Formats: sequence, structure tokens, C-alpha cells
Amino acid sequence: MSQDYLGASIPKLGFGLMRLPMQGDQVDMEHLKKMVDHFIAKGFTYFDTAYVYTGGKSEVAAKEAIVDRYPRESFQLATKLPLWEVEDPAEMQRLFDESMRRTGAGYFDFYLLHSLSKRVLERLDKLGAWDFILGLKEKGLIKHAGFSFHDTADVLDEILTKHPQMEFVQLQINYADWESDSVQSRKCYEVARKHGKPVIIMEPVKGGSLAAMTPQIQEIFKKANPSLSIPSWAVRFAASLDGIVTVLSGMSNEEQLNDNVSYMEHFTPLTADERKVIDQVAEILRSTPTIPCTECKYCVDGCPQKINIPGIFRVMNQYSLYGNPEKCKEDYQRTTKDGGKASDCIACGNCEAHCPQHIEIIETLKKAVSLFE
Repeated sequence: MSQDYLGASIPKLGFGLMRLPMQGDQVDMEHLKKMVDHFIAKGFTYFDTAYVYTGGKSEVAAKEAIVDRYPRESFQLATKLPLWEVEDPAEMQRLFDESMRRTGAGYFDFYLLHSLSKRVLERLDKLGAWDFILGLKEKGLIKHAGFSFHDTADVLDEILTKHPQMEFVQLQINYADWESDSVQSRKCYEVARKHGKPVIIMEPVKGGSLAAMTPQIQEIFKKANPSLSIPSWAVRFAASLDGIVTVLSGMSNEEQLNDNVSYMEHFTPLTADERKVIDQVAEILRSTPTIPCTECKYCVDGCPQKINIPGIFRVMNQYSLYGNPEKCKEDYQRTTKDGGKASDCIACGNCEAHCPQHIEIIETLKKAVSLFE
């Protein structure tokens, strides 16, 4: 990919408007405006929202914090069309018009079909979504058409082969998922490169998982460079790749913003020695023992308490891999909010009788109680 690719001149830190500062269930607009002002003052220009973020409040907040306060040509604004909300082709136009009304943007610099995977491709074809998004570009309502993606590299290859008019792709890329069999960060990135498509990176810190890390991993990073924060390694890993439009970071407070800006204002790619440090950390993550749950849910089918055993095990694995007890407790509360906490287990043994992986579920749930309750 040449150095004049789409997005080459855009600064490599983008402001993700999904995890916004909140006051109760409302966006804390004064806090957000201060963050936006600091972000722009440091030379950054890319903002990413979506029709569904914060129940639609994110697009409205983008209008108040950015569009109404800065010249339109001074920043890039991206939003996304949620195809799962669409039952007929006319709905696509309605949702786009609502995004335009909420943001007051006049046009979107980057417009994405949101969260594509193999299971939605037939639906997209029936709706005519590809022609719809290209039609928006022809009308000047969007500058660039693309999509965000959550599936395997072969599916991405299929999409880009069939739809070469798509100008960019947004991918989940971070060092923990780089060699993942499920996320396939590296393989998907290489497919995008093969097709000559620039990449917008989402989840560089894996939803915050790579921001804290276990004491062992923190020690490795701090020994390598005590002045760098733990999440900076993850963001710089992503930003060091070639052909990147920008790296999105969901910043919900000034502390996160200030940290990101501190090392991205004058961004330098990872050195060879820094890459070795990340390789070491990634190897530790790969070799860390985790609960071998495949989320088949046979255990849930036989559970009289309807405990969300796979969901609880997923949070426990996150804790084993990345530490971050505060985030894991929040994830645990979210996972069990509809009932079925680990402490509800009556040790009947139905789950263990049905588990193909022969996991000691009852004892493992006791550990979850001690960790998260």
C-alpha cells in the first residue's frame, strides 16, 4: 500500500464515542466537551460513533460536542448503519437520515455497514445494502464507504472479493488477538492488505482488558520502559502497523484521554526491542491456563437454577489472563444481572453430568463466588 492511501494523513489516534463520560444514564456533556477540546487541540481529528451507541445518545453528543463547535472540514466523523435493525430497504434510508439529523453533520467522512459476519451476508444482499451505501457516496452524503467486521479471515476475503468498491475495513486488532483462532486479527489484517484496503483499528486495548494486566505482565512492561503506561503498549502495537487510517480508543474520562494523547501526539512506532517485549507478553497470555469451556451450554440446559455457567467462566478466564478485578466484577454483574449467580448453585451435579469437557463446574463456581461476589 502506497504512502498516499486513504487516511494516510489522519492522525493515528481516533476518539471512539461508545464509552462516554456519563452522569447516570445521560452523557456528561461538559466533561465530554473538555475532552474533545483537548483532543483537537493536540492535533487529532477522527471521531467514531454509531447509530446504536449509548441508545442513540452518542450521535446526539457528537453534534453538541463536535459538530456545533468546530468547522466541519476540521475533523472526520464516522458512523455506522445497524443492519440488524433493518427489515426492508426503506429502513436503511430512515436510519441514515436519523443519523444525519442527530449529528447535524451534513455528510459523514466514513460510513460503515456495522458488524458484518458470514451470517448477515445473505441479508445484506437481499436488502441491497451494498448498492445503498455506494449510492450515498454518489450523492455526496458520505465520502468513504466501508464496514466493520467480526468474523474469520476467509469470510473477509470473500466480502472484499465480491465487493471491491468498499474503500476500507474496520477490524478488531490487538496483540492478545493477533494470533487468536477465533478473532484472527493478523489473518484479517493481512487479507485487508492483500486487497489494498486501509484499516481502521477497533478494540486495540480489547475493551479495556489490556489496560491493567496481571502483576507479572505489568512488571515486564515497567522493566522495559517505566515511563510508559500499560495500555500505551497495546495502542502503539496497533498504530505501528502499515496502512492504518487510525486506531480508535474509547475514552470515558480525562485520565484515559491524557494518557493516550501523551504518547500518540508525537507517535513513534514500536522498536524491535519493544516488539520482543510484546511477543513475550503474548506468549504468557497464550500459555496461561484457562477454563476449557466451549460455551456449548449443555450445562445451562440441565441447571435447575439456570446459572449462566459459560458466561461466568468467560469472565473468570478474562480475570486469569488480564487481571483487572474491577472490570471483571462489572462484567460478572452484567453477565448475571438476569439471575443465576454462581452462589445460586445447589451442587446438584446436573451440569457436570452434561459437560463434554469434564470441567469441575461446582468447584469452579465456588471460585467465582470468592472472586466476584
